[in-house]
Amino acid sequence: MSLAPTKDHGVTQMTKTSLSVLVPVYNEEHLVYTSLERLAILDTSDLLERIEVIVVDDCSTDRSRDVLDRFRIERTGDEHSKIHWTFLHHPINAGKGQAIRTALAHATCDISVIHDADLEYHPKDLLRIVEVFQQEHADAVYGSRFAGGAVRRVLMFRHELGNKFLTLLSNLVTNLNLSDMETCYKAVRTDLLKSIPLVSNDFRIEPELTIKLAKRQARIFEVPISYSGRSYSEGKKINWRDGLRALLAIARFALSDLIYQRDEYGSQILVRLARAPRFNAWMADTIRGHCGQRLLEIGSGVGNLTRRLVPRTQYVASDINPLYLDALAALSIERPYLKASYCDVTDVESFPRFETGFDTVVCLNVIEHLESDRHALSNMRSVLAEGGTAVILVPHNEWNFGTLDVVLGHCRRYNKESLRQAAEDAGFVVKDIFEFNRIGTPAWFLNGKILRRHTFGLFQIWMLDLLTPLFRRVDWLLPFPGLSLIAVLERSDATQEEALPAFGNCLPAR
Repeated sequence: MSLAPTKDHGVTQMTKTSLSVLVPVYNEEHLVYTSLERLAILDTSDLLERIEVIVVDDCSTDRSRDVLDRFRIERTGDEHSKIHWTFLHHPINAGKGQAIRTALAHATCDISVIHDADLEYHPKDLLRIVEVFQQEHADAVYGSRFAGGAVRRVLMFRHELGNKFLTLLSNLVTNLNLSDMETCYKAVRTDLLKSIPLVSNDFRIEPELTIKLAKRQARIFEVPISYSGRSYSEGKKINWRDGLRALLAIARFALSDLIYQRDEYGSQILVRLARAPRFNAWMADTIRGHCGQRLLEIGSGVGNLTRRLVPRTQYVASDINPLYLDALAALSIERPYLKASYCDVTDVESFPRFETGFDTVVCLNVIEHLESDRHALSNMRSVLAEGGTAVILVPHNEWNFGTLDVVLGHCRRYNKESLRQAAEDAGFVVKDIFEFNRIGTPAWFLNGKILRRHTFGLFQIWMLDLLTPLFRRVDWLLPFPGLSLIAVLERSDATQEEALPAFGNCLPAR
């Protein structure tokens, strides 16, 4: 799917996309047929080239399954429709969240949206939701019942108060300003949605998905939708118990860092370290004075450092992880000087280039993951202009190598001499090597060598972030070596650049 509108002779033309509609069904024998029938309006959209509706019967105890069988027989043979129907069945009742996950596993379109099997929501609103993905480069679009839709049934004031209270608490946790967190109409890019580990089996999936999208820094938009709520006598299922569970879920997922599926890039490993924005700002401030205006950042992750080093005349943020690249691309949408680019530090052909060369390459916490750090450094040197600067941060002191290094995929830690030698072997002139973050050394030693932990505790990360302003002031006074080394290297064409031996990854860096 192309998310960008195109222009032809001054007229904006939207590119086509595809939509997966995920429909959980439980005991809706009187409404589900009409609810599915209404989805036919999606066939009228010029933006949708393909539509798939994935219906999951969550072991209904009424005649819902018979109704679904009748609908399947009557509707799935229409050769003129763009809609493809899939019908699945749970052998035991597992809850709305599990039904959504079952449907999502079969989704193959660009966008996925949840559609309940009752008649509270109007599928015509999905057409507007799809447009927002195209117009705004959205990652997720919520249909808000409280943002002034065309039609809203007047009903159940206390229920609305409960929804708004849960939305308020969710917004406090996420720092979003949603007007309707509990809405059914949540549409998300399918690849993004599949990369989020969802664990809720019931209505708790609503706050879970919202909080995890926020933690993934997704671009979320809202559009007003029509809403025809129903009363409990008409079959409404969610009740005050689900509201209490949602409260507990908000607290649970506010603390959780489970926002990436486990993958070959180790996407889930570095998440907790992003919870220390003051520490990331300290790191950025430490290297800022060495950075020029044409900057390539290697191993940008989701842009924690990038946000603190922009703006620049030209800034390229790069990574090898496609999920991180999506986040960087979203970050660049409103920053015309910023570009997201794939860059494998071990493959010089993958490097983005300027005709005149970059004046700065920033590479923090990357080369310690590689068998051949010298080859990677040589690749960085090759894209620098004469006199350009490389700023490299690596872990310090081999004696502090422990379980945390193993989990993060470190092949080594450095001392000043070994880092200097690697830089000079790659053809750099070493301008400076200095220590950074002395307070981190005893914490790393305690966690990785003594306690042999495989992650930092959440409380430790919070305390690190809280106390970082103090650490910045007293760091130079502490009697410990720095946890990291920062090298400031210069490309000088007076040095000779030589071919280096083959190399490989020790473990994925990102």
